[in-house]
Amino acid sequence: MTKDLDDYVRQVCVEAKLASKGISTADHKAKDHALLAIAAKIRKSKNEILAANEKDLKAGANLEDALLDRLTLNPNRIESMASGVEEVAGMPDPVGEISNLSFRPSGIQVGRMRVPIGVVAVIYESRPNVTADVSALCIKSGNAVILKGGSEAIHSNTSILKCVRYGLEKHSLPRKAAQLVKKGREVTSALLKKEEYIDVLVPRGGKGLIEAVSKNASMPVIKHLDGVCHVFVDSSADLSKAYDVVVNSKTQRYGTCNTMETLLVSETIAETFCSTLFPRLIDMGVEIRGCPRAIQFDNRVKAASNADWYEEYLAPVLSVKIVDSLDEAIAHIEKYGSKHTDCIVTEDFSKARYFLKMVDSSSVMINTSTRFADGYEYGLGAEVGISTDKIHARGPVGLEGLTSQKWVVFGDGHVRT
Repeated sequence: MTKDLDDYVRQVCVEAKLASKGISTADHKAKDHALLAIAAKIRKSKNEILAANEKDLKAGANLEDALLDRLTLNPNRIESMASGVEEVAGMPDPVGEISNLSFRPSGIQVGRMRVPIGVVAVIYESRPNVTADVSALCIKSGNAVILKGGSEAIHSNTSILKCVRYGLEKHSLPRKAAQLVKKGREVTSALLKKEEYIDVLVPRGGKGLIEAVSKNASMPVIKHLDGVCHVFVDSSADLSKAYDVVVNSKTQRYGTCNTMETLLVSETIAETFCSTLFPRLIDMGVEIRGCPRAIQFDNRVKAASNADWYEEYLAPVLSVKIVDSLDEAIAHIEKYGSKHTDCIVTEDFSKARYFLKMVDSSSVMINTSTRFADGYEYGLGAEVGISTDKIHARGPVGLEGLTSQKWVVFGDGHVRT
């Protein structure tokens, strides 16, 4: 790494740290007005953003299908981006919120106040919508953000950041509260060592990127490595519901971390369910890889290897296993899952409750598509990422996950005896 490049990254970090002081104390109305201005500018700049995205798509024609899907913008996705920013604007501001106030025997009053984390750095691949989503969440929660997008999305990210900067400047908030750094792995390496400026880092992308960032970062990291999500169809399931949940979980979008990758089916209903489901999925272009019991229901099903149970395909491929019991399904999820999102389809309330209790994932669902594991769908407005860790933030990380808490104490001349 050259000294000039390290100096450049350090300067970005210094500017972010200074900007974080201004945005952390900004009036909530100014932040909300800035977000509404950003949303309006995104809509107004639709054609410019699409043209920039087209440049990225042409340059990235050889990317994998999952990356291309994440990179692609269209009018609907741009509208969703703007709507997400507006939803964040309409949410309660967590900064300054005091909770759990209580009087102590000494007479002092003790509580906890929500405060911004400070400087958030986000390293991400494809997904130009992250530029808007993360900027909105950081502005609302009073944090400065350093964005390190992939080279494949450089034109799209730059165009969207212009909209973010427009909103900040229009309402007199620090312009450097949102910065997009240069492309290149050396820039990433430099960011990972700037713990004196960056308070938390969020990697969003492939497993290789996240593993490398987690291994080398000198600051706390909010992350999930992969999304090996399961749906278990229980013996008591309403099969009509099960078909809908399974098909949507797998096919609504293939290249997302909350897409189902493994289907578990109770042996009791396997023949009835799979004999109808498999042709439907295969007709939709999904390749099915099954256990020895699953392959008997359709001769087009391929034999699954042990590696398939660990695989996040991000593609129209699905592994299927027939299980003898709820406990076997839970044991399979525990062994092969990634603690991201797992679902049971059942009409038995006691089994549903048992599944909720026993499955140790960041999102556990009953009778609904795994594709709902998303900050927008959870009412967070957007998400900075999804965490499968258990400390600080877990699952989709929104405004609250971008704040910390400090103790506040109220007295009236009290002294300790």
